[in-house]
Amino acid sequence: MRERILSAIVGLALIIPAIYYGRQLGIEIVVGIAILIGIDEYVRMATPNHKAVGFGGLALTGLGLYLQIIHGAPAMTTGVLALGAIVLMLLGMFTVPDTKEGAAVGTRLTAGLLYVVVLFSFLPLISRFDGGLAWIALILSVTWAGDTGAYFSGRALGKTKLFERVSPKKTWEGFAGGFVGSIVGALIVQRLGLPNLPVMHAVILGGLLNVFGVVGDLVESMLKRAYGVKDSGWIMPGHGGILDRVDSILFTAPVAWIYATLLQLG
Repeated sequence: MRERILSAIVGLALIIPAIYYGRQLGIEIVVGIAILIGIDEYVRMATPNHKAVGFGGLALTGLGLYLQIIHGAPAMTTGVLALGAIVLMLLGMFTVPDTKEGAAVGTRLTAGLLYVVVLFSFLPLISRFDGGLAWIALILSVTWAGDTGAYFSGRALGKTKLFERVSPKKTWEGFAGGFVGSIVGALIVQRLGLPNLPVMHAVILGGLLNVFGVVGDLVESMLKRAYGVKDSGWIMPGHGGILDRVDSILFTAPVAWIYATLLQLG
């Protein structure tokens, strides 16, 4: 526990000043670095026998797609994503001698574009909302408050397994505690930093993001089980890798952006 707390403090001490003082550019740089680390972790899990090929191909196409999403014309994003998928499939076909393995490598790298690059890219997009930093704080607070509520309620009351095949420790009682915790977290941020966000929407966002955060956590657990690893990486002692820590945020950020955009809340 001490190691987990210390690594979290060090991480926050580096990230928060970069975002606060760097503003939009700071967020984009932090997310860009996180994407590269996430790509490295994903490639090590998904294509361990082709790490060099996989990282190079996914990093180049991924950063190109990331820059297109946050700075390019919206209508071109689908085209760049399609081009990236074509490049990665060709990479698997021509650089991996075994045809079956090459197909698996290309397919997994293409999935990495969606899982790591596209989902991560919604954080800089959200930061462009009015009160962008407060919206980022909302996503983080909902996620952390949900994790905290789920941890304590799960330990105290947890009996009924939520999805044992994928995550044996998660329970419905923990989910309920996390759901309440996320709503409380959303209301606190709404009160302190997003006064123009109606309370009703803060409550809905708290509950909605909690559900998708749990789904993101389950998806990450599923991937690790499928690839036979305990953690996605080692960069955060006591926590594992970047993808271990942001698995929920990868799913909550797009949902928050879609909700706020459709209802013109940002």
